[in-house]
Amino acid sequence: MRNEFSPFFRSTVGFDRLFDSLIDRANEATDGYPPYNIAKTGADAYRITLAVAGFAADEIDIVVQENFLSVSAATQNEPAGTLLHRGIANRSFSRRFQLADHVRVSGATLENGLLSIDLMSEVPEAKKPRTVKIESRTPALSAKAA
Repeated sequence: MRNEFSPFFRSTVGFDRLFDSLIDRANEATDGYPPYNIAKTGADAYRITLAVAGFAADEIDIVVQENFLSVSAATQNEPAGTLLHRGIANRSFSRRFQLADHVRVSGATLENGLLSIDLMSEVPEAKKPRTVKIESRTPALSAKAA
């Protein structure tokens, strides 16, 4: 199954463990609610978008703890009257995403029933690669000739 997802691994930065977690969860029995997308929106920027139609912003909880992002909501009230058909899945949910090291949540918006959570990968200077200058310890040829 890994071969099917190899293009994702080549085109992402900082989400290796997240994709591992998502692939592992895809193999487990889940209800898939609410559906979501993960997109790369810049060199070090990502967005998770969840379809949360029927929920207001104050009914949704977004919590970041260590390397996990949790999004949850609880159903408040049933619609007035008797439903003849229930086709809109307005039910409580909880989604959990594992974030890579140095990934932080930079913001969230709710528009037209879509919750967008923006993420940034920020590697600290101490963790970034650095170039080391190579110095010569042998005396220069001109010094030997003198």
